[in-house]
Amino acid sequence: MQPLLEIKTVPIEIEMKVSHAKLEYMRGTADLEISRDKRGLSIKSKPIQLKVDTFEARNSIVPTAIRSIEQSAQRGKQAAYEATATYAQQGQLLLNAKIGQELITQFAADAQAKNVKTNVGIKFLPSTGPNISWDPAELNIRFEMDKLNFDWHLNEQHFEFTPGTIEISMTQRPDVVITYVGGPIYVPPSSDPNYEPIDTEA
Repeated sequence: MQPLLEIKTVPIEIEMKVSHAKLEYMRGTADLEISRDKRGLSIKSKPIQLKVDTFEARNSIVPTAIRSIEQSAQRGKQAAYEATATYAQQGQLLLNAKIGQELITQFAADAQAKNVKTNVGIKFLPSTGPNISWDPAELNIRFEMDKLNFDWHLNEQHFEFTPGTIEISMTQRPDVVITYVGGPIYVPPSSDPNYEPIDTEA
């Protein structure tokens, strides 16, 4: 009698992927930036400056009110000094016991000579010239060459480590396949067209 069942087992299938660890050297890079500062030629000139101060010259012709008062006060002071000196001198002479015609004549001559000196009326105008000054001329020439600026940007050099990995995946699950390989089973067995009765007498 042949077996009626056929049993097959399906084994498990596992796939494994392994990635090895690696150490990579990362080389640094450098960036260069170039900038330019423009210079050039600059010329600065300053012409001569002439300064003419005519204040004193104008005051000698037409003095201002303040200068006129000062001059009058100075002349009055000078006249007082001269009169005091004259009167002192004449008083010293008058103290002498003998006063004659010669002394009086001398006083009159001195007074007349003094009036002649002070009242001549000849005066050069302006009595003071202008005050002249000047600043010398200047010329400045400056030349500067253009300037180049180099700016380096260096990136760091480093090592990069990649760890290893293990990947396990199951591509096929384990299984048991049971297959019935026999013929049909009739109930009762006598309904089988190929039924042969069992001989129990033998």
